[in-house]
Amino acid sequence: MNLLPGVEAGTLDTDRLRTHYYSSGPANGTPVVMIHGNLSTGRFYEHLWPGAPEQYRFIAPDMRSFGRSQSKPIDATRGLHDWADDTRALLEAIGVNEPPHLVGWSTGGAAIAAYAMDRPVASLTFIDPVSPYGYGGTHRDGTPCQPDWAGTGGGTGNPEFTSLLASGDRSADSQVSPRNVMTSSYWSSEYTLPADREEILLDEVLLTVTGDDGYPGDLTPSDHWPNVAPGTRGILNALSGKYCNWAGVVDMADKPPVLWTHGSNDIVVADGSLWEMGSLGQMGIIPGWPGEDSFPPQPMVSQIRDVLDRYADNGGRVEVEMFDGSGHGPHIDAAERWSERFFDFLASTN
Repeated sequence: MNLLPGVEAGTLDTDRLRTHYYSSGPANGTPVVMIHGNLSTGRFYEHLWPGAPEQYRFIAPDMRSFGRSQSKPIDATRGLHDWADDTRALLEAIGVNEPPHLVGWSTGGAAIAAYAMDRPVASLTFIDPVSPYGYGGTHRDGTPCQPDWAGTGGGTGNPEFTSLLASGDRSADSQVSPRNVMTSSYWSSEYTLPADREEILLDEVLLTVTGDDGYPGDLTPSDHWPNVAPGTRGILNALSGKYCNWAGVVDMADKPPVLWTHGSNDIVVADGSLWEMGSLGQMGIIPGWPGEDSFPPQPMVSQIRDVLDRYADNGGRVEVEMFDGSGHGPHIDAAERWSERFFDFLASTN
């Protein structure tokens, strides 16, 4: 697999599924568990580990429906709790018993929040996380734009992208090819990944399980714009605010320290994301948009800030770092600066 120095890959059977994961650092090190986002794998963290502080043990699983882990359906009605429970099962199989430091990128942000609402953790680091109220279709306070959450879930996935993903397309011929989506959305447009690394990460994206149980998931027809509502299976439904809501961290009795890092040029998780139905309707790309009062572009970053402000007001410790010029993955396009900020945060939690 041509892993970077000091990085290992392994597979374990847990009581939930056979899980593939990447790791680095001493077996008795402080556990730092890093959960990837949608359409990626644990390998998107590998570059951060060579040269990292020696006291940490890094673990980055491939979550169900992604990478080399067993292909098991995602029960979208649990939000990201399938991912959270899978993570706990892996740590038990590895023999990690102490509360881990958790890192969650994008979709992984909702997963680590779900984990923390159910179990003790040492800290939470969010990297451009999905909004506390899910992806798309909500007003700023988290209330749905449509009563059945239409405009969110599996029906909002781009069919051409899904088809190219399923076929293993490696070209740059289509604007929505997996390669072009990755290079235009995962990091800043000003950043160029080394060519060999781009091929490795594209390999990882193409391992995504497609269909109703994976990406994008099933759908439910709706009488409300844009005429598709969430189904009950697959990752995009798990991200719908109908099922995904991590605003409950505000009410946790024991609040771990939080670091929120975010790229200023993120187009995936943004106030007015280019991937979200409200924005696409406003731009005329999805016809019939009912207007800003009914279905505004989701203010995702503002929602994250609102919830974390309440978390701090309720006694939690929150640190925020905006990475000027970074895209959806500042841990990739600003890896050195992100790592410095992250490891300073971890050291401060001791």
